[in-house]
Amino acid sequence: MNSTSAHCPALLVSAPASGQGKTLVTAALARAWRNRGLKVRAFKCGPDFLDPMILQTATGEPVYNLDLGMCGEEDGRARLIAAAQEADVIIVEGVMGLYDGAPSTADIAAIYGLPLLAVIDASAMAQTMGAVAYGLLHYRDGLRAAGVVANRVGSAGHAQMLRESLPSDIPWYGALPADTAYAMPERHLGLFRANEIADLEQRIETSASALAASSELQLPPSVEFLAPDDAGHPALLAGKTVAIARDAAFCFIYPANIGCLHQLGANIIFFSPLHDQTLPDADAYWLPGGYPELHTEAIAENWPMQQALRNAAALGKPILAECGGMMALSDSIDGRPTFGLLPGRSRIHERLQGLGVLYLDLPEGRLAAHTFHYGSMETTLAPAASSSARFGKSEALYRHGAISASFLHFYFPSNPTAVTGLFTA
Repeated sequence: MNSTSAHCPALLVSAPASGQGKTLVTAALARAWRNRGLKVRAFKCGPDFLDPMILQTATGEPVYNLDLGMCGEEDGRARLIAAAQEADVIIVEGVMGLYDGAPSTADIAAIYGLPLLAVIDASAMAQTMGAVAYGLLHYRDGLRAAGVVANRVGSAGHAQMLRESLPSDIPWYGALPADTAYAMPERHLGLFRANEIADLEQRIETSASALAASSELQLPPSVEFLAPDDAGHPALLAGKTVAIARDAAFCFIYPANIGCLHQLGANIIFFSPLHDQTLPDADAYWLPGGYPELHTEAIAENWPMQQALRNAAALGKPILAECGGMMALSDSIDGRPTFGLLPGRSRIHERLQGLGVLYLDLPEGRLAAHTFHYGSMETTLAPAASSSARFGKSEALYRHGAISASFLHFYFPSNPTAVTGLFTA
């Protein structure tokens, strides 16, 4: 760290509930500021993979997660002060409703001193929006109000009515029209990946222009960000090369995980299990989650990649397979053949099968993780370890030769030593 603190204008985009349009508004506001020549850094509350892809498109910068359960308070401090030292403004997208969850978006706002911007779906209300905004932003003592954005507004007159309903201490940050041209398409795991939305740039630019036309879009209050105690990481993977699967089927990768591997001294390279027919030469391999269920034909037809993965496993090279990565290594997904390195059959269900932040105790210590999946896997493998969770069911870690596999998405910075064990065992 260059100093023990840094100042930067910042706000946290919140809402009364999910589905109000937080991602769209965050992307639009970030792009509007960027179009003014400002350097914008965005963050996402919670362990989400998909929303950060949209926000990275809007800002042109990597988007990191803030989650008190999975990432930890000090990890967030380190990432926020680093952003404050280089950015002109920081914008953070919340998760669910402002007070939902434990810890909640409001807890994140309180711990880091982030002023709150409320996004409210105003499609079916008029002056009542002022009361909703006031209650949302003043329900808990100690929180600061940055302002309000009205989403899905019917007309300029409707927007003016909403603006006039706000108490004097809540600034107006603009309105977005009720138009499908602004909405982000979704599927079972949430929003589509950014590169699947062909007109994403146009959607973001159009939304940014609409916000800028409806408000002065002033910068939020300045926030002082404090540096954490930083002990650093020993270079436990120095001289090692880790090859990471990255394509349309394997895409759920926290940028912080890549950074952690770099800090551990690893050389990082990427490959595509869908399109490549050989594996790059590496000491270990990582197949993260994604959407293998949408690409089973390409997986089944890529016999050279299947053989390359089998050869790597036979040589004892560690392979970490997370969620969709594990399903792709199983014998089949919904009856369609996959790579077949793990004994078991995977299925996609209509109902959610796992959700939440969990912790896995390994010989090297506790590793934080997140699970969010509609898949299941029937296997004869016995769990090598089981995670602990405050709510919901636990998730197993399976070991099969050199393969470590789980529905868990691990957050590497939570325990770099434990991560080293996964890539060297």
